[in-house]
Amino acid sequence: MSTADQLKRGLIALGLVLERDVQQRLLDYIALIEKWNRVHNLTAIREPEKMVSHHLLDSLAVAPHLHARRMLDVGSGAGLPGIPLALASPDMHVTLLDSNHKKTAFLNQAMMELKMKNADVCGERVESWKSQEGYDVIISRAFSDMGEFVRITRHLLAPGGIFAAMKGTHPYEEIDKLPPECKVLQVLPLAIPGLEGARHLVLIGQDGPEA
Repeated sequence: MSTADQLKRGLIALGLVLERDVQQRLLDYIALIEKWNRVHNLTAIREPEKMVSHHLLDSLAVAPHLHARRMLDVGSGAGLPGIPLALASPDMHVTLLDSNHKKTAFLNQAMMELKMKNADVCGERVESWKSQEGYDVIISRAFSDMGEFVRITRHLLAPGGIFAAMKGTHPYEEIDKLPPECKVLQVLPLAIPGLEGARHLVLIGQDGPEA
């Protein structure tokens, strides 16, 4: 099966409808990752077929559950999940934040080659970075601990915004250790076509003046 067919079938399974040109840009994106991987080791996954399931579909699976005008992808790395989500939602602006200079160089190149107008790249440490406007959704699939994720990004959350943590197995212990002002809104199990193992999306709200 070609990667184009794999992506098309995966989108049907996820219930997502994306224009043909968006699907092509998603495929161009993983081709760019594959090219840069030869020198810069952006991701551990090398095979294009696995990139479709483990990168594209894994990222896009959260799209139906997130509605934002502005999204911050923390620890974006190679642009995951931010780039697939930005391509799928042209009305949403996504900031891709990573402190690794090689990865931000890739992200800037991807912005240019994919002609993305609804995303920008920030090469800063999130705990010390300031934004003039807060974000409706702050997302990450790279943080190992949700408590730390919330703690170092909370100053960037817009009033009424949510944290979105992409996890593997249900993170019971991490949820128990969240700060008391944080409230778990939903823990959503996700089925990713072509990907074995558990996947969950944890949506977290925040009480108090910053919520």
